[in-house]
Amino acid sequence: MNSTLISSLRLLAAGLALATATSAALSAPAPILVCYPGGPVSEAEANTAMASMLRVVERIGQWPANSFTSSFTTAADTCRSQLDQLKPAFAITSLGLFLEQRDAHHLVPVAQPRMKGATSEHYRLLVQKGKYGRLDELKGKAIGGTVLEEPDFLQRIVFAGKLDPRSAFELKPSRQAIRALRALDKGELDAVLVNGQQFAALGSLPLQNPMEAIYTSGDIPLMGMVADSQASSASERERFARALQGMCGDSEGKKLCELFGIEAFVPASPGAIEPMITLWKQER
Repeated sequence: MNSTLISSLRLLAAGLALATATSAALSAPAPILVCYPGGPVSEAEANTAMASMLRVVERIGQWPANSFTSSFTTAADTCRSQLDQLKPAFAITSLGLFLEQRDAHHLVPVAQPRMKGATSEHYRLLVQKGKYGRLDELKGKAIGGTVLEEPDFLQRIVFAGKLDPRSAFELKPSRQAIRALRALDKGELDAVLVNGQQFAALGSLPLQNPMEAIYTSGDIPLMGMVADSQASSASERERFARALQGMCGDSEGKKLCELFGIEAFVPASPGAIEPMITLWKQER
């Protein structure tokens, strides 16, 4: 076999390999990054639930089956690294991670959940009733909760720049809100910071001591789907938003919405997000 023919065959083989790799890349499911800092859900359970959700979204949005795949994490640092590595066009993030990564990854809100008739919530710092009268009395005290994974978010948004929880308190993160609340009930913690959903469930817990909020945040929007505006088009973002909005009215999607306590997905409200962006950017 002459050298010219050998060279031609090598070029053909290389071309076929490149074409195969390109085809595989084009047909690979697009990653949807899901970041739930401090959450109690395991990665396997979350990805199973997300797979069910994405199949419904694909059907409603008329995408081919398995167009999307999820990558779930409860660690804020892992979310940051996966945003850098995966460069997802769409992601589900906490408000804190959205605000932090907004400029670096050109993030824009797409849709947010409505829960118990509201698209916003309040964070509350709970103590045993009558034990503390003012927030400054908790300085140096042990504070628990599942929402302590993002201290910058707590400082800038939850406490609106009034204090830095890292220096004001002794932070005791927990993977489960009920464990932190039981520890508060027993006097093992001085306070617990809870989000709106956790506060709403407080009445169902068998606690011995009544609780009260010594601090309540302002309105904080519930975050849902966000998109990289440079990795997605306006029409793609609109299509994804419409699919999510139809999810809770779908027979299969309704079951998933009920599982997560979501009444509906609605278009993200710029009017609710802008004050958060302003707070985040304020000098400390």
